[in-house]
Amino acid sequence: MAKKKPAPAQKNPPARPSSKAARERDQRTLAKLVGLAENVSKSAFAGKEPKIEIPTRTKSNTIWNRKRGILEMGDAAAERELFNLNQAKQFMQTMLHASTIKDLIEADKTSSLRGVFYKAKHTVAGTKENTFDTQDESDPILEDLEVSMGALREELHVFAENRGSMVGNITLVDKGDSIDCRRMGSGGYAIPSIVEPDVIQFAKCEAKFVLHVEKGTVWNRFNEDRFWERNNCILTHGAGQPPRGVRRLLQRFNQELKLPIICVLDCDPWGHYIYSVIKQGSISLAFESSRLAIPEARFLGIRSKDYTECDLPDAVKIDLTDNDIKRANEIRAYPWFADNKQWQKEIDLLLRNGFKMEVESLITKDISYVTEQYVPERLEEEDWLD
Repeated sequence: MAKKKPAPAQKNPPARPSSKAARERDQRTLAKLVGLAENVSKSAFAGKEPKIEIPTRTKSNTIWNRKRGILEMGDAAAERELFNLNQAKQFMQTMLHASTIKDLIEADKTSSLRGVFYKAKHTVAGTKENTFDTQDESDPILEDLEVSMGALREELHVFAENRGSMVGNITLVDKGDSIDCRRMGSGGYAIPSIVEPDVIQFAKCEAKFVLHVEKGTVWNRFNEDRFWERNNCILTHGAGQPPRGVRRLLQRFNQELKLPIICVLDCDPWGHYIYSVIKQGSISLAFESSRLAIPEARFLGIRSKDYTECDLPDAVKIDLTDNDIKRANEIRAYPWFADNKQWQKEIDLLLRNGFKMEVESLITKDISYVTEQYVPERLEEEDWLD
């Protein structure tokens, strides 16, 4: 009997079916993209200059909503004109990315930020000019599209590289797959870029709080010591400045599961800024603060007082640079810190000390001092900054 020939491999296997909510969201986004293109074409056929209105993502167009405790974007906007020599290239780049996003949505596929950059990058016919030279040109254009259409990056089917991990007493469902974060080994669960409810659902959670640490190196110590198991929590990190996926997941833990978010970050202006972004949002992404910011987040440490209170050696000191001092004063003047006596005291002491410290410096006390004594004692005493 002749052997059956194997079925030919599918060049493009079908994507996993989207939820009804996701399909409806895609149709709304497509309508916005088509509307953008129609406005441009109508202007051209009417003999008018094609232009796009882009909301301004600057400090001057950022509003501190004291009542909500988050940064919000104002109403200011700028026009991007095709026949303006200073804006023509960005106009072209905006339309190229809009076309790519339309293709992604219609194919029910996603692409990385890097992939979108390469999809749109080519040499303009008859010239030696590229549409994009670097990804640093590409990413801001995508953010312009987000804010101008009132659509999140996830709605544009674009994701960033995974950056950040988690482990702890929770079970997730990730695109239909059950993920037990209690059994993630030494590497943990890699937090994806897109963590919206149609992608990530919370199945079973016993954790009482989330401990977010700044860096993977510190996270490794907490994970190896099984801090999350002994203290019944979820342990996360964002590899420094946490990306959107990590911030969004932290916010969902806080809002949907009512879990406190406790941060362990370096004692320096950068650590303070990271906390500020987690808590209030950022200027560049103020249009997303309502889905990223966590006004109830707390800063547990490491603190300026710890050099004395923890009896740390001089070796842990890292002298503040002129840029550190300038940044500390800028952060101290943020409206949400300016009226906070605790934070004014913290930054004043940092500047008076004249040095900064990393969380890793606590290892000079003992290799597990941070997990077995420092953090547990601070949690018990509720010794943190709001």
